[in-house]
Amino acid sequence: MSEPLDLPHAAVPAVHLPDGFRSASRWIAALVSLLILVGSGVAWAIYQQFSDSIPRGLAVPTDTSDPDGGSQNILLVGSDTRAGATNAELKALHTGTNRDTVNADTMMVLHVPSNGGRPTLVSFPRDSWVTIPGHGKNKINAAYPIGYNEAKAKHASERAAESAGLIMTIKTIHALTGLHIDHYVQVNLLGFYRISNAIGGVTVCLNAAQNATTDRDAYGSGYSGIDLPKGVSVIKGVQALAFVRQRHGLPHGDLDRIKRQQYFLAAAFDKVASAGVLLNPFKLNNLLKAVGSSLLIDPSLNIVDLAQQFESLSSGRITFATIPNNGPQTIYPDGVLTSIVEVNTAAIADFVKHLDGGGSSLTDVTAALPTSVTVDVYNGTATARLAARNADQLLLDGFKINDVGSSNSTEQTTIEYPAADAAQAKALLQWVPHAKTVETSDVQRVTLLLGSNGVQVKGLTSSTSAASASSGTPAQKTDATRGRGCIN
Repeated sequence: MSEPLDLPHAAVPAVHLPDGFRSASRWIAALVSLLILVGSGVAWAIYQQFSDSIPRGLAVPTDTSDPDGGSQNILLVGSDTRAGATNAELKALHTGTNRDTVNADTMMVLHVPSNGGRPTLVSFPRDSWVTIPGHGKNKINAAYPIGYNEAKAKHASERAAESAGLIMTIKTIHALTGLHIDHYVQVNLLGFYRISNAIGGVTVCLNAAQNATTDRDAYGSGYSGIDLPKGVSVIKGVQALAFVRQRHGLPHGDLDRIKRQQYFLAAAFDKVASAGVLLNPFKLNNLLKAVGSSLLIDPSLNIVDLAQQFESLSSGRITFATIPNNGPQTIYPDGVLTSIVEVNTAAIADFVKHLDGGGSSLTDVTAALPTSVTVDVYNGTATARLAARNADQLLLDGFKINDVGSSNSTEQTTIEYPAADAAQAKALLQWVPHAKTVETSDVQRVTLLLGSNGVQVKGLTSSTSAASASSGTPAQKTDATRGRGCIN
């Protein structure tokens, strides 16, 4: 059985946005900035002094009902402010010279379960079409400037205005997911540039060269300034910024950019957790200076304690996820052509339950016979023919296959099923034992979505190895990126 080619979604006409909005997601340094604290046993007094020096914003609104049962949710936001940048740094940033720009195009939530389960880092695509409380429907990255500008109109200070932007983002995420946000951390664009330089760069691997030819929108305009070859590179400063900023020229646009951010974050944790940074007083001092000038956190956040949670990432014990979505769409609010990411609101509740290891449970369900189960199989990775190989294996195991193809990129392999097909889903789960399960009305039958975490039908090799083989990436390149392989 052959699989249709994994072609990218049809191109969506791009909207020509102002310079501030061109500054795409590139501030995963909200997390990178905490990396040095992983080794908090080294120079504890210095770290504590560093923590005390970080600017503090307004408090997060309290919720005495404790809806998350003691779990912690920390909002991590990247601001594209250029305030404080020198002319040379502005030129290097490749994002224009407007020092008054204030947007938040990178939004992540670190969810730390109270039951001791694996932390999850949840990404929110900046173009997610959501309800902003009191302001109707808009892209989620509009929440920050709405809150900021409302505060500025009341003559609030810069720090108070930024806090208001963060709080409006918190309210928006709560309205969308039900998660109560306990703390926030904001890092600015200049901070990412300085931090990536201070750690001496990180090792990444690209499946294909990216440059001014590939990094163009529908109007032929370039954005990120990326110029990297196929294969392994050590990047910092300008190219590190470009790596996590690029979305034009990638198969799934903003969704692929989120994959870049998560990939870079893992690589940065590897670098900073190494003795080359933590045990080198000169590198460590440079990093502390870069971090301290770039953060804004809420008053009650203990950044040293938080850093101990981030130690999970350097040991591979953290899960990356993106909110459920149906990919890029084109809509016409008020008659204006707008490209968005459509949120799969029907799947949000199960997604949130899974953050604590919950979600739809098949424990008490009796599995159907494989011969009575028909499955759709979709590839949510960059690995060629992954869906076809899994479908072929399921056929050998007695299942029937209805459709085989590609889907939007996804991190976790998932079995989706309608409520009436729980027994059929349980049967498939026995052949894909580490998949998560989601009951949803968005599918017509049991559906296997193959993710980049390598979980697939029993008996098949890991998708990471398959990805390296299919892309022609030499084994030493995968080793150079510590098993992360290459990425679009």
